[in-house]
Amino acid sequence: MKLEGLRVLDLSAFLPGPHMTMMMADHGADVIMVEPANGVGEPVREIGEATGDGVTVWFRNIARGKRSLRLNLKDADGRALFLKLADTADVIVEAFRPGVVARLGVDYEAVSARNPRIVYCSISAFGQNSSLAQKPAHDLTVQGLAGLADLNRGLRDDLPAMPNIPFADASASMMALSAILMALYRRSSTGRGDYIDLAMFDAAIAWTPNVLGPTFARDRSPIPKDMRSFGGSAMYNIYKTADAQFVILGGSEVKFAENLLKAFDRLDLLACAKVPPGPEQAPLRAFFVDKFASATLAEWKTFLAPVDCCWSWVRSLKEAFDDPFTAERGMVFTDAHGNRHIGPPIRFRDEPPKPRPEAPTFGGHGAAIAAELGFADAEIRNLIERGVL
Repeated sequence: MKLEGLRVLDLSAFLPGPHMTMMMADHGADVIMVEPANGVGEPVREIGEATGDGVTVWFRNIARGKRSLRLNLKDADGRALFLKLADTADVIVEAFRPGVVARLGVDYEAVSARNPRIVYCSISAFGQNSSLAQKPAHDLTVQGLAGLADLNRGLRDDLPAMPNIPFADASASMMALSAILMALYRRSSTGRGDYIDLAMFDAAIAWTPNVLGPTFARDRSPIPKDMRSFGGSAMYNIYKTADAQFVILGGSEVKFAENLLKAFDRLDLLACAKVPPGPEQAPLRAFFVDKFASATLAEWKTFLAPVDCCWSWVRSLKEAFDDPFTAERGMVFTDAHGNRHIGPPIRFRDEPPKPRPEAPTFGGHGAAIAAELGFADAEIRNLIERGVL
């Protein structure tokens, strides 16, 4: 596998860091979760629904294939053990509030002085040294300040809505993986690692090119209901059917509009699909509203099947994961104990991922990891008895 032989120490929690390092574990990396010795460890061990074995679905899908090291970094011996482990590592990921790792003595400066090859990634909400560095935040807070929550305004009530996907978390995860792999690639020629200051705010706001036109070109805020991506386009919209289901049109290219309107025998409306999204497309949107309300979703599936245009329908997350196509793509799989997992989205032809479905118990690998570092049995017992390990 692509990352076999790579060791990653993961000090992060919740979603951005853990999800990213799980993807690395799926591709062969030895990922060690360094969990605080606070009786809980990774918070998502206790958040949300759990399967019959007591493991939460969230934890299972960010921690599989990793090892767990419960460690008190506030203790001098715990810190020493971590630094000794860092000597053997390629990557460290942390997501504490800026300044915490320095106070603990496990920051980039402390680690790189001993291991100059380390790639050290700090994930935070607003960056390590910014004016907002100490502001507490999770995904929704970041989306608010990045202008993304404002894009969720309803088409009818014009009020911002809660985002359904933690995009700031997700984009930070992807950007962190990209940055780490870039740094590892560069290390292969220089022999030196690097430090990555990865802000969720930066990652989220960087994904706005498709909606930024009004702001950069006209110096004004976007009006979501008039924009292509949020309801202004008749061919990029959601329409209610006669049985209270929903058809999605998802491609605003004129060729798709022509194909669909030809099937409806309404090519007279094609001109509306050729103008920019917004009020001028209202006649076409109104036509689709009335038309799709005249038949059931099943009937529309039959009608639209031969039409060459982008269309689908709204279904629940359960329906999506139950669909055989999701299994066909390897995006859901079942382990030997009957627990379902989200599959790895990154695939290589020659070295495919090999997800290991086991979720680590809290601190379950601590003694073995300490032994690998050369600690004697008596030393390990002492660390455990003192609550360091």
